[in-house]
Amino acid sequence: MQTQLLFYKNAVPVSASKHKDTSLRSDGKYAYAAEVNSVPLVAAEFRAAASDCCIVFAGEGNDIIPVVILGFRDRENLYVDEDGGWTGRYVPAFMRRYPFVFGQAEDVDNFTLYVDEDFDGLNINGEGERLFDSRGERTAYLNQILDFMREYQAQFVRTRAFCKTIADLDLLEPMQAQYTMPDGSPGRLSGFSAINREKLKALTGEPLERMLRNDELELLYIHLQSLNNLQPLLAKAAGDVAPGPEADTPVEDAADTKKKKKK
Repeated sequence: MQTQLLFYKNAVPVSASKHKDTSLRSDGKYAYAAEVNSVPLVAAEFRAAASDCCIVFAGEGNDIIPVVILGFRDRENLYVDEDGGWTGRYVPAFMRRYPFVFGQAEDVDNFTLYVDEDFDGLNINGEGERLFDSRGERTAYLNQILDFMREYQAQFVRTRAFCKTIADLDLLEPMQAQYTMPDGSPGRLSGFSAINREKLKALTGEPLERMLRNDELELLYIHLQSLNNLQPLLAKAAGDVAPGPEADTPVEDAADTKKKKKK
């Protein structure tokens, strides 16, 4: 659960015996994610997230997953303001599910719902939505949470299959972007990968037809288009991080206007 617990501090299984009097109050804030510079994304979110987020791939081998870039440095999230409000257009489902998360033992197929007991909105004062009723039965609210988590898990499985496909086809290449700090010192965003356009164009036959039928080809082009959001994200950090003179491919390949300015 390491990747799943980026901002969870004290996740425990939800149970009627332990949480029979527990309620959850949500303030619509995202301060808990203020120090996370990227979060996982499922494929079903690509179209919505690409409106103002940069979608890349992290990990290696069987652990490759799509992520959205939220900041350029460790413990930096440029989408969360000082009051904990979200300043972007789309909030990733990975964050919207907080303070809940599914856990799974290595030798068991079933999932267990966990809740972060350090979440400020968790209380026994009846504020917000109750998790269990007076008889210890799940409330409609908790059932809605479970439905959301099951759908998220199903989409996560589909996304892993999608990532395995692009890994098997060797379509990824390292991604790197450079920027300049206010004091003039250079910075570099790395550790991510993006689709190589030339390898994608070279796809033919059954792999191409399969990706087209499964809408996976569309996902790859949405990802490539989203790389254009990297420069606006740099601009969003104006006064904190200033854009550098260049960014390594494939970021440049995804931004035709940027290439024209360099000529």
